[in-house]
Amino acid sequence: MAGWAIAVHGGAGVDPNLPPQRQEEAKQLLTHCLNLGISALRSGASAVDVVELVVRQLETDPIFNSGRGSALTAKGTVEMEASIMDGTKRRCGAVSGVSTVKNPVSLARLVMEKSPHSYLAFAGAEEFARQQGVEVVDNEYFITPDNVGMLKLAKEANTIMFDYRIPTEKCAGLESPVKMNGLPISVYAPETVGCVVVDSEGRCAAATSTGGLMNKMSGRIGDSPLIGAGTYACEVCGVSCTGEGEAIIRGTLAREVAAVMEYKDLGLQEAVDFVIKHRLDEGFAGLIAVSNKGEVAYGFNCNGMFRGCATENGFMEVGIWE
Repeated sequence: MAGWAIAVHGGAGVDPNLPPQRQEEAKQLLTHCLNLGISALRSGASAVDVVELVVRQLETDPIFNSGRGSALTAKGTVEMEASIMDGTKRRCGAVSGVSTVKNPVSLARLVMEKSPHSYLAFAGAEEFARQQGVEVVDNEYFITPDNVGMLKLAKEANTIMFDYRIPTEKCAGLESPVKMNGLPISVYAPETVGCVVVDSEGRCAAATSTGGLMNKMSGRIGDSPLIGAGTYACEVCGVSCTGEGEAIIRGTLAREVAAVMEYKDLGLQEAVDFVIKHRLDEGFAGLIAVSNKGEVAYGFNCNGMFRGCATENGFMEVGIWE
């Protein structure tokens, strides 16, 4: 075997004016999550165990838009979504519309392993969570003062807002040519989280989790819980995407990476570059990927992506910009 590899992301599309302190906080969290995953891999943990472990950590910290600190809907509530996929047998689990489950990625894994289904949403997902005895909290646990302020700003601007981490004063009066399904949005910088791993046995896995869009319509579902769009893993590779969800869905972005590796015989980085260049149309996104050969890769077509990656041969990188 070529050895293990791991990559983690905290969202693609970053405001160039993001304060240095927030940049440093993000990089510290990514580094911590990488080290958490590396330690587990060195101990012989499976790929699917590691992606769940790392994404749970990202959901617990409010730095990024998942779990605690999730973006708020137009109603001021949280509707989280997550998915996980074990590439060995292409088993998968996903949840949407979760509002009380502390770690949606773990509920997604339970859907994969303890239910006859692949995807549960809203009341059904919440009921299943209680049947399985997962940790639940009040919806208020997920709501931070930053989110409340940014939702107010989004409502005043009558728009969906992507990067609710940008200080309020930097958003006032800001205009953007970026559109979603033909409709203008204010600031492009979603902060979905994800992790991909290939373990020492060559098994690939992927997991993705998000709170969605600030001021989104209640009931909106993005790419993160959709297998083949935001998340995909097979015997060849594992992929997690982040960015403009509607564009990722249209391009079935995560599956496309595996497809061009399988059918065009491209290497991992070649496949990532091809998909980012040719499958996003006018959308903006990024992704991280690992291969069963112990390779790691990432790509994005916007101005930055919170990401980190490491391999068994000692390579480690954490970055935001190109």
